[in-house]
Order: sequence, then structure tokens, then C-alpha cells
Amino acid sequence: MTTNAALFGELLRHFREGALLTQEALARAIPCDRSLVARVEAGTRVPQEPFAKKCDEVLCTGGALGRLWGRVDWYPQVEHPDWFERRARMDAEAVSLRVYQTHVMPGLLQTPDYAAALFARRLPQAHDVEDRVRARLSRQQRFYAEGGPYYFAVLDETCLRHVVGGREVMREQCAHLLRVGALANIRIQVVPLGRPEIDRPDTSLSLIRLPDGHEWVYSESLDRGHFNDDPAAFLSHSQTYDVLRADSLSAPESAALISDVMEGYEHHEPARTERDHLDQEQLQRSKRRRLHRSQPRLPRRRPRP
Repeated sequence: MTTNAALFGELLRHFREGALLTQEALARAIPCDRSLVARVEAGTRVPQEPFAKKCDEVLCTGGALGRLWGRVDWYPQVEHPDWFERRARMDAEAVSLRVYQTHVMPGLLQTPDYAAALFARRLPQAHDVEDRVRARLSRQQRFYAEGGPYYFAVLDETCLRHVVGGREVMREQCAHLLRVGALANIRIQVVPLGRPEIDRPDTSLSLIRLPDGHEWVYSESLDRGHFNDDPAAFLSHSQTYDVLRADSLSAPESAALISDVMEGYEHHEPARTERDHLDQEQLQRSKRRRLHRSQPRLPRRRPRP
């Protein structure tokens, strides 16, 4: 089955070859990497609108590529082998991000140790883990800098309770949330576990606004990311998110809860299995004492003088 991306790529190649340009020459004129032109022409990479319009300009197409781009509903149809790279580029450009996270901390809020513990679960090589952590931390910097983009994060309380990397890692992760949550452009709110009536989305999601006003809904399944820029879909998810934020704990209330959870990680209680073993042993002792007291008392035979 021919995809929309493949059709766009064939048309791009037609115009490029008609202009007597190589892929490398077109890439220099845009400018971009030659590999981007190659992947778009091969239909393995979905183009962005600025790319399509710049190609129209360089190849003198009369706006044909831009018009085609605008008429195609790209993202429900096309799978993205480079989806994570695309999301990273969006984070580097976004003027605002609104995220909801269900189980683990969002990447832009993770500490180095927390991120390393997550990556270590899936990557066998230590240097691969280090590379991923370094890349993740680099994405955070523009949000932590003065005057950074707006970042609103709503975390299910499970994110705080789900232990990643051990208690010390979680304690520092909570402290990190308190520090960055105090920045002028960042707000962190928590959906408490004790409020089942709150309508939570079924999965983690991000609402992304780019400098040109383009808005995207981003979510992840098990092994890929999904992008949707349909205005109706964005409006629906945006309304759901706004209601969720309103029903969640306020930023100060959330900070208080995070502080309480952090304090719990500071007190090194016995592990659950150890506590269960101790509780069971105490219960058996109690039963033995009660059994001993409930037995009939027999007179002791005393030795005669």
C-alpha cells in the first residue's frame, strides 16, 4: 500500500530532478541534512510544513508541495521510525508544553540518577545508558533557563510512589520536583490517588505549541510515538487536560504532598517483604502466647522435703 509520505516523496523527487539538483544540492539550499531529503523522498520520513514550503521556493513549483502537505492528514496514517527524534526536536522548539504522566516522571523533570535507572532496565550497555541520559538532560536546559518556555506537568501520584532506582534516588527526584516547580515558567500539580472520581486520561500525553502556532497532541504506545495535529483532536484533549488541572491539587498543595512523600523516602523503613516477615513472626508469637495461656493449668509436683 502506497502511503501519503511515499506519494509526497515521489513528487518531491520529480520536481528536484526537473530542476537538475542532487539531493545534496537541495539540502544545501534549504538548508538541512541530505539524509532528510533522502528519507522524505523514500517515504520513510514525514516532512514538516516549513520543509515543504522551502522546497517549493527552491524548486519553483508554484506552491504544489505546500498545497499537498496541507491537504494530507499525515499522522494517523504514517508510522514513524524516527518518532523520538521528532519529539526531541519539538521540545527544542516548543513555546509551551502541557503534559500528563501516569506512571513515571516526565523526561524533562527527571534527575540524572532517575533517568539512568530507567534506561538501565532496557539497555544492556553502560555507555548506551550514559548517552541516553546525557541527551535527556540536554533537552531540559531550555526549560530550566530564565525566561524558558511554559511547562505545565500534571503527575498522577503513582509517579511519586513508583520507586525507580531506590529510595535515595526517589528522595532526590522529589527534591528536584520542588526546585524546578518553583521556577516562574514551570508548574507541577499532582492528581492524588485518593480521588478516583477525577477523570484521568487513559495514557500519558503532551500538548505541544510550536512558535508558528502549530499545535500537536503527542502520546506513546509500547514502542512508538503518535503525533496528531488535527485541530478537533487537539481541542478535545486540551479541554480534558484543563479540567484535569482544575480538579488536581494546586501547585502549593502538590508541593506539600511531594514534600511528604520525600520525607517518607528519607526514613529508611524495612522493605515490604521484610516487614511482612516481621509482622508474620509477631503474629505467630502472639498466637503461641494465647495458646499457652488457654491451656488448662495442671498442678506442679513438688519434691517432698
